[in-house]
Amino acid sequence: MVSQIPKETCPRPFLKWAGGKNRLIPQYEGYFPPHFHTYYEPFLGGGAVFFHLRPKTAILTDINAELITTYHCVRDHVQELIELLKEHKIGHNPSYYYDVRNYCERTDLEKAARFIYLNKTCFNGLYRVNSQGKFNVPLGRYKNPGICQEDVLRIASQALSQADIQQADFTEVLNYATSSDDFVFFDPPYYPVSETSYFTAYSRYAFAESQQVELRDVFVKLAERGVKVMLSNSDCKFIRELYSNFNIHTISAARSINSNAKKRGKITEVLVTSYSRSQESGVRSQE
Repeated sequence: MVSQIPKETCPRPFLKWAGGKNRLIPQYEGYFPPHFHTYYEPFLGGGAVFFHLRPKTAILTDINAELITTYHCVRDHVQELIELLKEHKIGHNPSYYYDVRNYCERTDLEKAARFIYLNKTCFNGLYRVNSQGKFNVPLGRYKNPGICQEDVLRIASQALSQADIQQADFTEVLNYATSSDDFVFFDPPYYPVSETSYFTAYSRYAFAESQQVELRDVFVKLAERGVKVMLSNSDCKFIRELYSNFNIHTISAARSINSNAKKRGKITEVLVTSYSRSQESGVRSQE
C-alpha cells in the first residue's frame, strides 16, 4: 500500500511543462490501477503522475535528450545542480536570459542547470526548438521566478533515486511492458483541436496525426498483453474514434497556453484506459 506522506515533503514536478498533469491528478485518481509492479511513462515531461504515484519500480523515458539529461542530474547530482542554479538566480535579467539561451553548455550539469533556468524564466514554461534544434522561446514576465527551488529538487531527487531514466521513443515501451503487472501512462503531445492549438513538438521531433495512430497501435499491443494502459489526449472526434474500443472518460481541464488570454479557460480532455474501474477497484498498492 502507498504510504501517506506529509504534503510539504511530497515529491512534485521541478519543471513547468506544457500540458503538465499536476492539476488534473485529483480527477485521474479514481482511474489509476490499484495494483501494479512496474510503472512506465514514455512521455515523461514534467513527471507529475510519476511524482504522485511514487512507484517503487519505474522506467521513465522521453525523446527529448536535454530533458533526460536534466532528470539524470537531478537524480544523481542534485547538490552540484543547485549550486549552478544559484549562479543563474543571481545573474538573472533579460540580457542574461538571452545570453544563456544562445550559449551551448559543455557538461551535463551545465546543460541541466541551463534547462531548468530557461524553463523557469521563459514564456509559460514552454519548450520549443527551431529547425536546428535550438531553444527559441522568449523571456517570460515573472517578478520572482523559482529558478532554484532547493527543497523541491532534493525531494524530487529522492523520488527518482531508484528510477530507470532513458532517452527513448515511445514505441520502445513494447520492449519492456509485457504483463498485467505493468502499468503504462501515456501523456503525448495532444492532437490539435483548432488552428491556434496546433503545437505538437516538445522536441525537434514532430508528433503529427501519423504518430497519433502509431501510438494507438502501441496502446492496442500493450492492452493485448494484459498491460494496464492509461492515456490522456484531446477531446475530439479523431481521438475518440482512435480509441473507440477502450474506456474513454471525460476530464475537465484548463487551457493555459494561448497568445490570447481570453481564449484560455475550461475545456475537456479524454482519459483512455485499457481496463474498467470495476476491473481495477480497490486501494492502490505496488506489489
